[in-house]
Amino acid sequence: MRLDLILKHSGLVKRRTVAKYFCDHNLVTVNNKVCKPSYDVKDKDIIEVKMGDKLITFVVDIFQNGNKISLTYNLLNKNKENSDA
Repeated sequence: MRLDLILKHSGLVKRRTVAKYFCDHNLVTVNNKVCKPSYDVKDKDIIEVKMGDKLITFVVDIFQNGNKISLTYNLLNKNKENSDA
């Protein structure tokens, strides 16, 4: 499944265009590699999203039953990179 769709369905972004913006500005990595929005995310890939001063890391689980695909997300961490305050 495409990376921009994964971000949209995870609820981190509202629209695919916003997910594309994040990918185009190197704010999203998959397995520690910067990827395009069209990157094909595999089962058990680790996705990191930088949103402001937060770094959100989660693992995606993809289950396919015939033509139906279901996704689950396991949040690994949600921390602040710059904790100045």
